[in-house]
Amino acid sequence: MATVINMPRLSDTMEEGVVAKWLVKKGDKISEGDILAEIETDKATMEFESFYEGVLLHIGIEEGETAPVDQLLAIIGEEGEDISGLLNGNEAPQTEAPKEEKVEESASSSAAATTIPEGVEVITMPRLSDTMEEGTVATWLKKVGDTVEEGDILAEIETDKATMEFESFYNGTLLYIGIEEGQTAPVDVLLAIIGPAGTDVSGLKDGVPEASTSAPKEAVVKEEKVETTAVSSGSNSSSGGRIFASPLAKKIAADKGIDLSQVKGTGENGRIVKKDVETFTPSAAVSTPVSSKTATSTPSIQTFAPAGEESFEEVKNSQMRKAIARSLSVSKFNAPHYYLTIEVGMDNAIASRKIINELPDTKVSFNDMVVKACAMALRRHPQVNTSWKDDVTVYNKHISVGVAVAVPDGLVVPVLPFTDHMNIMEIDTRVRDLATRARDKKLTPQEMSGSTFTVSNLGMFGIQEFTSIINQPNSAILSVGAIVKKPVVKNDQVVVGNTMKVTLACDHRTVDGATGAQFLQTLKQYLENPVTMLA
Repeated sequence: MATVINMPRLSDTMEEGVVAKWLVKKGDKISEGDILAEIETDKATMEFESFYEGVLLHIGIEEGETAPVDQLLAIIGEEGEDISGLLNGNEAPQTEAPKEEKVEESASSSAAATTIPEGVEVITMPRLSDTMEEGTVATWLKKVGDTVEEGDILAEIETDKATMEFESFYNGTLLYIGIEEGQTAPVDVLLAIIGPAGTDVSGLKDGVPEASTSAPKEAVVKEEKVETTAVSSGSNSSSGGRIFASPLAKKIAADKGIDLSQVKGTGENGRIVKKDVETFTPSAAVSTPVSSKTATSTPSIQTFAPAGEESFEEVKNSQMRKAIARSLSVSKFNAPHYYLTIEVGMDNAIASRKIINELPDTKVSFNDMVVKACAMALRRHPQVNTSWKDDVTVYNKHISVGVAVAVPDGLVVPVLPFTDHMNIMEIDTRVRDLATRARDKKLTPQEMSGSTFTVSNLGMFGIQEFTSIINQPNSAILSVGAIVKKPVVKNDQVVVGNTMKVTLACDHRTVDGATGAQFLQTLKQYLENPVTMLA
């Protein structure tokens, strides 16, 4: 019996996912444990394995496409098994219905319309987003008379949300174009007609069936980033024109920091495809006359426009960036934040770290010492180690500190389970491993969930003091600044000392001001007397 597999929820905050790559194709035999696809979530790109055996009968979400959790991803069953009932009962794969059925439906919905000749497919303006009511044809990549094969990109269509590639699900000749470049038309208006060369379709132009006979509207498109728009000049193509590349190729190029204008495409009409980016080797000397590519964690963008020009670029938000926006907005607007700052003397910590790092195969950071101090302070102040729920306050009996790590797409928080039972050296080893795998997108959802408190450190960037948004369901997050050498008073004498400011952001629903202040006092004691943390 066929089994329906839906888009899995691979993290606690995941609401939608992107199929980065299918590792099997329709018709392949599947064994339990086989990797079906790589799925990009809001936190990482993870392999998704099969728990069933059989033949892959249907793929509901193509590579590069985004779909919400629980939308139909694939169907596995016995070879030749009839799955039409499963498809008709699911919204996502309705687009996979046989072409003959679509023609039949459209014909029945337009009794007065001209009969569609055999082999002819009428394509209407697709609904490419849930809020789209009309679309603009930005570019036609085919012209009347061109041969079209299934999978060829017909046009780029601008919706209310993005400019998207619209591909053909049919073979034949492009017989008619109903909406010219730059024109805007409502959904379901005649877009194009494909069929055998020489077919007379003049009768169809005025009698287009009202129901769409185009191929799957949700599955026909692959989202891509909107190209740079400028008043004049404004392209990152080496030839001065637009760069044609598949959405997956663009995603891989952005992840690897590759300038697509340097990549030679081997696809149709020089289109850059996935393998072109994966096999690309940068030349030794490449000049970028208009803009310099910055080594930042975001996709490459043109940093400055020539004098007198207005220029901008829209970059599609990644799944991680959207998840960060959602979770932090909920936290900031739902949890009543307040902030407490204290200055810590770090002279003893500096001396202790130097001694520890002189040991063989040992290297600890100041951040490791802060994490250890937080874990010990949480033992003495359990009110800070809580979570708010509408009806109850959850007192966590365990202490698991999350450590914020910057990654190319944003920020992740790998977690150290039972941090209070680790010594500083164990914390260092674990944090280094988690941070490395976080940047390589190799963390599992379990390694990024379950924190009871969070530490965010920007001291390495020279930031002396800042505030953070609470990483819910935590009740608090500690912001760690840089160690600064400055005049301090010791034994009534002004001397040179090393200090560090830390700021505690608290959820006032669970942590009162006095409680937060006492926690910081305890934290300060541990950091100023590191020997107390070596037990």
